[in-house]
Amino acid sequence: MTQLRLILCAVLLCSNLSLAQAPASADPKVILHTSMGDITIQLYPQKAPVSVANFLAYAKSGFYSNTIFHRVKKRFVVQGGGFAYDADTEEFERKAVKEPIINESGNGLYNDRWTVAMARTEDPDSATSQFYINLRMNSSLDKRGSKLGYAVFGEVIAGQHVAQSIGKQPTEKIPGFDNLPVKAIILESVEIL
Repeated sequence: MTQLRLILCAVLLCSNLSLAQAPASADPKVILHTSMGDITIQLYPQKAPVSVANFLAYAKSGFYSNTIFHRVKKRFVVQGGGFAYDADTEEFERKAVKEPIINESGNGLYNDRWTVAMARTEDPDSATSQFYINLRMNSSLDKRGSKLGYAVFGEVIAGQHVAQSIGKQPTEKIPGFDNLPVKAIILESVEIL
């Protein structure tokens, strides 16, 4: 152990660095400011460059402001990022989105608890603006053999209790939605750190 410390000190001295000067992670973070509290997400552009760039482009444009979490399944996922919300009328409508992106599942990231992934239709390359937070390990959503899964691109690093609280909200089934929260849960804005 002493030799290892000496080698480490020598490397630091020779390179004129200190541990405090070591480069910080370049991975961006965002804060989802929701009507139930804040959720901080670490993004992984090294593993999911297209998905991260897509999410950040929507965030920078203000697209996510005043959208709702429209799919809330207890002990499964909370999903949002596709429907605008009008607080005066308490109504929502689907937002116009950009072209779909390629599917980056199989990138070494898995649909584990607290990870964030791109939502999509049955078409593997159909993800646009919608994303979800896994409330449990959802390995059935991962890539299996030639069957593409759902691309994970980040992870909740703070505010897990907020995501969990969202996941416990009562829901209702209405035309087009099986798990819509009875009381709207708003994604007020996304702050890029």
